[in-house]
Amino acid sequence: MNTITLTNRKNAAISRGVGMTTQIYADRAENAEIWDKEGRRYIDFAAGIAVLNTGHRHPRVIAAVKDQLDHFTHTCHQVVPYESYVHLAERLNALAPGSFAKKTIFVTTGAEAVENAVKIARAATGRSAVIAFGGGFHGRTFMGMALTGKVVPYKVGFGAMPGDVFHVPFPVEMHGVSTEQSLAALKRLFAADVDPQRVAAIIIEPVQGEGGFYPAPVAFMKALRELCDQHGILLIADEVQTGFARTGKMFAMNHHEVAPDLMTIAKSLAGGFPLAAVTGRAEVMDAPGPGGLGGTYGGNPLGIAAAHAVLDVIKDEDLCNRANQLGSRLKQRLESLRDKVPEIADIRGPGFMNAIEFNDKVTNLPSADFANKVRLIALEKGLILLTCGVHANVIRFLAPITIQDNIFVEALDILETSILQASAGN
Repeated sequence: MNTITLTNRKNAAISRGVGMTTQIYADRAENAEIWDKEGRRYIDFAAGIAVLNTGHRHPRVIAAVKDQLDHFTHTCHQVVPYESYVHLAERLNALAPGSFAKKTIFVTTGAEAVENAVKIARAATGRSAVIAFGGGFHGRTFMGMALTGKVVPYKVGFGAMPGDVFHVPFPVEMHGVSTEQSLAALKRLFAADVDPQRVAAIIIEPVQGEGGFYPAPVAFMKALRELCDQHGILLIADEVQTGFARTGKMFAMNHHEVAPDLMTIAKSLAGGFPLAAVTGRAEVMDAPGPGGLGGTYGGNPLGIAAAHAVLDVIKDEDLCNRANQLGSRLKQRLESLRDKVPEIADIRGPGFMNAIEFNDKVTNLPSADFANKVRLIALEKGLILLTCGVHANVIRFLAPITIQDNIFVEALDILETSILQASAGN
């Protein structure tokens, strides 16, 4: 069946609210490659939006899931528990930043993890207010939307958001917001809008994902930790997109000298199977009463089995080091284009969580058109890219960390050609 026919069927059957970046209909995939229904091959630099750090169908992940299929697929852990859930919680408690005792719960999606982190923070502090950052993304559920710092397409048309959610600017020097200015905005918020004694938590992505792949400055994260400790506020690190070796460390918070009280994780946790978690201080995690947390599919046995395999692969294949190597090579190739491509405004990102930002070469304003032009040219040449950013002028790179060297080189060649072609025709 051809793509046009499938697209017509999709348009007739599926809500237009489910956006599609490409019109590729996947037939099969392996590591960093996808083949569509018409047999065309693509190199995948999206990885299911950071879900496949260990690649499509990693053999060890598939083997673990097949083995679990032979035992059981679902019991609901709250009804009939299983040891693999307990063991994975133990492993995440040991891996998460911080020298304190920790506990974990499993849910199904990143948004669900964020919702539960807020519930836990409110139960632990007896407070209700939550502070988030402009440009942040925390999901499409109502609390997730409220916390997200981007209106279109995530909030538009959905009515009133949950109350007691406040936003301050995220520190991005290139866009005129320094660490000092962001901290000053927090202090103004405390003086003008919400008593800090009423704030349960501050939630932050250590590297903003959908917002543009901007890393939080080390000094800012340290100051945020001090501010939270001063006022009895819990610090939530949203590691849904940044976790599991993507930034060159197991978690992005490992780049900082401070630890969060709660951490939300999902995406690459289970290598393509739906699984998410909240991990945090044991006494904080124990604040809700029995039955206050959970969900029918939370900690599904297949996802749990996959996650055990993912953690093994990250360790055995040294994917943190691999992420640093790949990211360095990618950024070097992009830096080599600066003199030829005046639209390049910035190249950034820790590990293999990298991005390139484009401005119009005449006005020097953010150029979503140029970023999209690069994406479309690359797609035509067989490379799948994703854009992001408040101004949609950023291309983010999320290829599997397991990508083979020869395919990585092929992708870099396509990327370079696409950027040069877009600039030449601009």
